[in-house]
Amino acid sequence: MKIAQIAPLAECIPPKLYGGTERIVSYLTDALVLKGHDVTLFASGDSRTLADLVPCSHMALRLNPEIRDPLPYHVMMLEQVRQRADEFDILHFHIDLLHFPLVREIANKTLTTLHGRLDLPDLPPFYRTFPEFPLVSISNHQREPMPPVNWAGTIYHGLPADLLPFTAAPGGGYLAFLGRISPEKRPDRAIEIAARTGMHLKIAAKIDKVDQSYWDEAIAPLVETHSNVEYVGEIGEEQKAHFLGNAAALLFPIDWPEPFGLVMIEAMSCGTPVIAFRCGSVPEVIDHGMSGFVVDTIEEAVEAVGRIPELDRHLVRAQFDARFTAGRMAADYVSLYERRLAAFDANIPFVSSGPAEFGQSITA
Repeated sequence: MKIAQIAPLAECIPPKLYGGTERIVSYLTDALVLKGHDVTLFASGDSRTLADLVPCSHMALRLNPEIRDPLPYHVMMLEQVRQRADEFDILHFHIDLLHFPLVREIANKTLTTLHGRLDLPDLPPFYRTFPEFPLVSISNHQREPMPPVNWAGTIYHGLPADLLPFTAAPGGGYLAFLGRISPEKRPDRAIEIAARTGMHLKIAAKIDKVDQSYWDEAIAPLVETHSNVEYVGEIGEEQKAHFLGNAAALLFPIDWPEPFGLVMIEAMSCGTPVIAFRCGSVPEVIDHGMSGFVVDTIEEAVEAVGRIPELDRHLVRAQFDARFTAGRMAADYVSLYERRLAAFDANIPFVSSGPAEFGQSITA
């Protein structure tokens, strides 16, 4: 099968530091190549991939100080995609909605995975304007705010099985917070949980410009106040295995409709249980009492920290192997591609599938 993967240009593939969508595009693309498919990746020029790379910017836009507006680069990328569209059996987009007007005539030959939150008021009228585009959700909960659209399936994210190795006996004895400093990620909750339990907390997170004042005014003073809290900054892939693998548990104290939460399965890959607040996709990803604990309050989170020894890290990793590998993700997408091609060849509307059961992705 000839497949085009169209990635955002903000980060390279895979990203050097933070970048959930770009990371998933990388894992999916390489897994498809390993399955024998002919894959072309449209991405930034500093990307690394097993696929044929079409460089659409010199380097990742976020890391290029000369870039002021990313939009022209994405439009230029889409022009390259449009010119070569006939070369591919399927065009798989990961850039939200920018491509819809340009490829509307071949919408039935496309697939768009939505990686972000969908509860924003500007989105329903847009998706009502383009109802023919087949969409993939990354969790069932992500779908809830949307108007009736052409859902092709829910496919959960996956990681390469050997990316983050299992750690049977963590040596750190700390709680971990990994991701991004922002109000919806609630690092303040993580600090309070650590303070109440007396455990050391390590925060590895990037600070975007838009969140700098939140860090300066709300979080940095808390870090300075609590001697058991350590901010280690933004970390790369090579540091993640050690950071997560040696943690007693990952804290995921979010307060927003998380579409998926990649860091949860990164921790599970290391055998590290997750203590997560019941928001967004959390109940779909975490098996309560097996791969971690799903909580509703700070008090429940504090209690869950005390119950960490009840969880078997081997079973945490087993849940990852059963549900969240890149091989499983790629197989689900291949199944969906094949259904897309059958519908396109027959010139019939594509029939959407229902949402996924909590233990599996659904593509049919």
